[in-house]
Amino acid sequence: MGNAGKVMGDFKGHAFPGFILIILGIWWTTKCVLKYAFKKQKPTSHFDSKALFYRTEMLEGIVVVGASLIGILAGQFVPGGPHLILYDYKKDQWVRLLDWHHFTMYLFFGLLGVTNILCSTIRSLPASFSKLMLLNALFVEAFVFYNHTHGREMLDIFVHKLLFLVICLTGLVAFTELFIQANITVELLRTSLFLLQGSWFWQIGFVLYPLNGGPPWDLADHNNIMFLTMCFCWHYATAIVITGAIYAFVTCYGEFQRPCSPWILLFYLGDLVDYKVHSEICLQKAETDFLP
Repeated sequence: MGNAGKVMGDFKGHAFPGFILIILGIWWTTKCVLKYAFKKQKPTSHFDSKALFYRTEMLEGIVVVGASLIGILAGQFVPGGPHLILYDYKKDQWVRLLDWHHFTMYLFFGLLGVTNILCSTIRSLPASFSKLMLLNALFVEAFVFYNHTHGREMLDIFVHKLLFLVICLTGLVAFTELFIQANITVELLRTSLFLLQGSWFWQIGFVLYPLNGGPPWDLADHNNIMFLTMCFCWHYATAIVITGAIYAFVTCYGEFQRPCSPWILLFYLGDLVDYKVHSEICLQKAETDFLP
């Protein structure tokens, strides 16, 4: 592949956020399709899935906060990391600012997790706060990676520009969701873009930090840019296929297992308990009212 230029960072710094984004993309796709499928299957309006929705939002928030903390601690306290030191006054220089870029990205996704937890525990808070915080996290992620590659080699800059592009597209879709509520098409578009983000993080890692012991990529070869342009499109095609496969599996499984599907039991167990308690209270009140 030719001569390699100088690159900064490491493979793990790209693999971990890629892994987290892929997991989030798969989870959000599954949750979106489940909500859509159960709205179609729900036979009555005596109870809804709000109780379980709040539970899953809280669990999701805890996972996002935990993953963000792991990313922050791993980036700061690995051997050679900045160890929460931003400026070295003895050497009169900044300390590993690229790691601090990652710290900033994880910080805002951690705030997203905190917002999910608050919105699921404080019922007076609108659910749109979580979407607004997601939009903020994507804006910060895009801003950080736009300024992440100054002075780097051509191919290094190019792969990060593609990452910046997909982050901006994801942010645009998330912004649209603030005004278009409960639209499965828009939600699936967002989740597929999250899958693309995650897989492209891994692609950047393999391009800049080869693990197979082979020759490194030539960071000044235009043919590599031509190939990675196609590769980016293939990544998106894969994300679309994964999204479609999840949609098909969840909807078909729900159809074949109705009405005793474990998916339905999962989504309605908490609501059935709430509805049963509510019914018993109403019955007791009615009996009391009719007593002489």
